[in-house]
Amino acid sequence: MKLARIILAVGCLAFLLLAIAGPGSRAGVWQFPTGFQLIRWGFYLGAATCMLVLVGLAFSRPLSRSAPLLGLALLLGGTAAFLPYYWLRQAKGLPPIHDVTTDLDDPPTFVDVLPLRAQAPNPATYGGAKVAAAQRTGYPDITGLELPVPSAAAFHRSVDAARKMGWEIVATDSATGRVEATATTPWFGFKDDVVVRVRPAASGSRVDVRSVSRVGGSDIGTNAKRIRSYLAKVRSSSGD
Repeated sequence: MKLARIILAVGCLAFLLLAIAGPGSRAGVWQFPTGFQLIRWGFYLGAATCMLVLVGLAFSRPLSRSAPLLGLALLLGGTAAFLPYYWLRQAKGLPPIHDVTTDLDDPPTFVDVLPLRAQAPNPATYGGAKVAAAQRTGYPDITGLELPVPSAAAFHRSVDAARKMGWEIVATDSATGRVEATATTPWFGFKDDVVVRVRPAASGSRVDVRSVSRVGGSDIGTNAKRIRSYLAKVRSSSGD
């Protein structure tokens, strides 16, 4: 029984490190590299918990009294070990980029967001052919949205959709069809910047989007997911 309690304590610690890694970074208690280290140690302790559960099953007597504690330890430790492993596998299957756009030949450019990115490790300038090639391979579905409405109506839809996404609107310029905003990721609180460009097109109008992380080499698919979700909202928005 005592052994089971010790194993459960290790499992609880592993899960706690995983759980606080992101919120602590978002709240400014520590910087995001520390949060990543907490996830790493949560993984190590979670994996250790899973192995210790096997030891507990072998040596706990009577097993019936220890089984509930060991089961809970396995759940907590397994979660702490599995999630980082899953994220790592997911990252390896995605292009190592943090700048995604619907127009690889002429990416929308930032204007009003630039002062907010002054201290950001990642530049606001587009990375060029290498980044474009990686996106074509990893996210071939990310393309501009053509709408059968005038560009003025498409611009209003674009602003409305940006608000529905919960982004912080930095600037809207109807004359150039440009919308700039900042999105904050829910767990770590990373700041990613988005620029939307609306232009006339043969079908009516075309909406292009670019989403760029301020920090990190790879976004693990975050910017691509954001663009997909945003364009879906533009498509369904009335702009009222």
